[in-house]
Amino acid sequence: MGMQMGGGKKGPVSDINVTPLVDVMLVLLVIFMVTAPMLFSGIDLKLPKTQKVNTLGLKPELVVLSVTGNEDYFLGKVGVNKKDLLNAILQEMKSKNADVIYLRADYGLKYEKVAQLIASLKKAGISNIALVTEAESSK
Repeated sequence: MGMQMGGGKKGPVSDINVTPLVDVMLVLLVIFMVTAPMLFSGIDLKLPKTQKVNTLGLKPELVVLSVTGNEDYFLGKVGVNKKDLLNAILQEMKSKNADVIYLRADYGLKYEKVAQLIASLKKAGISNIALVTEAESSK
């Protein structure tokens, strides 16, 4: 299905030129690759730094609990009162059919608070808890 040169039928060529389509798709791919990591940056936390184990793309369909240094709790991007926290988490996990909760705790938060939160999550029946950290920058 290439371009006909010489001899053969005369007239318009009915082949589709896909070059503009490919160009548009590549531009859209680059735009999504650049903007996707910024989609879940609603709560500004200074996360602890660790060696890179695996990358996690935080997506809206995941159940993400963020805790700031002032002990403000956020489920996704929505603020949650401490006394309603466990019920809200259980409802969110049930509605998203999730079995893992991703815990993002600010670097300035005391270890004691994080340990108490993990203990209360386990007591409520949530045993799959993933701690989210930032990768150390290689020097």
